[in-house]
Amino acid sequence: MIKFKYVILYVEDVEMSMSFYKNTFGFEIKFITPEKDYGELLSGETSLSFASVSLAQSNIKKGFITAKTEDQPFGMELGFTTDNVEALVEKAIQNGAVLYEDIALKPWGQKTAYIKDPNNYLIEICTEIP
Repeated sequence: MIKFKYVILYVEDVEMSMSFYKNTFGFEIKFITPEKDYGELLSGETSLSFASVSLAQSNIKKGFITAKTEDQPFGMELGFTTDNVEALVEKAIQNGAVLYEDIALKPWGQKTAYIKDPNNYLIEICTEIP
């Protein structure tokens, strides 16, 4: 059996990044290394994980593109559903996110907004698709 177990975001500051997601989305800390260079948050069956850029560089010898706050976000997103998009967007902004695309109602009835987290990762906050 195959299971999608985790997503790891490469970040400069693992603790700060985990705090943003914990304070914004209410995810509890599952694990963090004593070195504070890797951690996991409980977010359902799939863990949201964080690794320091230096730890990731030690594992990925061929290199990778880091998320830089002065650049546009990567062509990928993390998606979180809620019944109250406005309240969650505001909470995210209060915790350090930046509004990237304002709240919009899609033709199929879904409400969406896009923010950038403190590491420049793109997050969609939306209602369930009706």
